[in-house]
Amino acid sequence: MPAVVLIGAQWGDEGKGKATDILGERVQWIVRYQGGNNAGHTVVLPDGQKFALHLIPSGILTPGVKNVIGNGVVVDPGVLLTELAGLEEKGVDTSGLLISSDAHLIMPYHVAIDKVTERYLGKAKIGTTGRGIGPAYQDKLARVGVRVQDLLDEKILRQKVEAALDFKNQVLVKVYNRKALDPEQVVDQVLEHGQHFVHRIADTRLLLNQALDRGEIVVLEGSQGTLLDVDHGTYPFVTSSNPTSGGATVGSGVGPTRISTVIGILKAYTTRVGSGPFPTELNDDMGEYLRKQGGEFGVTTGRSRRTGWFDAVIARYASRVNGITDYFLTKLDVLSGLEKVPVCVAYEVDGRRVDEMPMTQTDVHHAVPVYEELPGWFEDISSCRTFDELPANAKAYVEYLESIIGARVSAIGVGPGRDQTIVRHDVLD
Repeated sequence: MPAVVLIGAQWGDEGKGKATDILGERVQWIVRYQGGNNAGHTVVLPDGQKFALHLIPSGILTPGVKNVIGNGVVVDPGVLLTELAGLEEKGVDTSGLLISSDAHLIMPYHVAIDKVTERYLGKAKIGTTGRGIGPAYQDKLARVGVRVQDLLDEKILRQKVEAALDFKNQVLVKVYNRKALDPEQVVDQVLEHGQHFVHRIADTRLLLNQALDRGEIVVLEGSQGTLLDVDHGTYPFVTSSNPTSGGATVGSGVGPTRISTVIGILKAYTTRVGSGPFPTELNDDMGEYLRKQGGEFGVTTGRSRRTGWFDAVIARYASRVNGITDYFLTKLDVLSGLEKVPVCVAYEVDGRRVDEMPMTQTDVHHAVPVYEELPGWFEDISSCRTFDELPANAKAYVEYLESIIGARVSAIGVGPGRDQTIVRHDVLD
């Protein structure tokens, strides 16, 4: 059975956790392939229990599914333990969670440097969550990172930490006027955390490919979103990894020829957290309405999300760079009660119409949305379970989006609950 990639098609927070959780009932493996605990996936079970997941794949809530933190993820050991404990306290079986031996660890000095750097940038800040994600990826690419497998060899771990702090302590002390970190304390802390999950360390590349050979279904779950990809996003206001579908192969060890389906998650409107361009942003009462109706506050940071109308330009872009075969449209219910629903179909940049994503950072910042208005609907759609049950104008809205974004809309979210979903096409068939 080929692998399935599930990615965010906007700036993150599209509802990937719910989509992964729904697929989890029919798959055997779910893999997080990039990012760290800067991600936040919320899943609501039929009994009303709500889970906020940051590192652990959303499939952890589905009995029998094996969950993998892939080699492309950066792992904060303390956060991982806290998340595991929280799940186990609620009766969730976490025994099926495995961690790639090649995933990198977020060290205390990564968090320290991340926080002081963002503060130092002031108005030029990128909007990082301050959790050490970027510095950990920097060390990975500089070939001085600490990997999960280093927990199995204390001598190597100590050598790496001592070498890292020889330089990083000078930066903390001489540039940012902060206290130096003690290498011994850092090592002891990481080893203390690590002893609780060393039994989960595995050669996950091998296990995943063996699972595919057996005909099992593997879902590769991205965090953040396409427009936050370090290569394909609105640089420099991006994350430090590749949430796009290409990153799924690198971050999991599953080859590209084994992927058959790429599912993009889209909100029925658009949101963004942190700094950076956002052409359809609404800085008015309607923007506040969408924020309140949609509960648009960050799962990880608690920050208010910026809100705006649906942007078909970035959806088409996401379709292209990810090779999206199917879309899952979430939060359609949030638009209920509106007389008109605008959709951005193009941009105007310096007096000219642009139908595709602008090439330059300057043009993206100067982009003015060109809207088409669709009639809204006032009915409560949260109990709808088939497409035909939706009001005519809600169906027309979905069909219009489908016609201009480059892939079919195969599922629709009409509420936060696991069961509040309309399935139009079977993406695993």
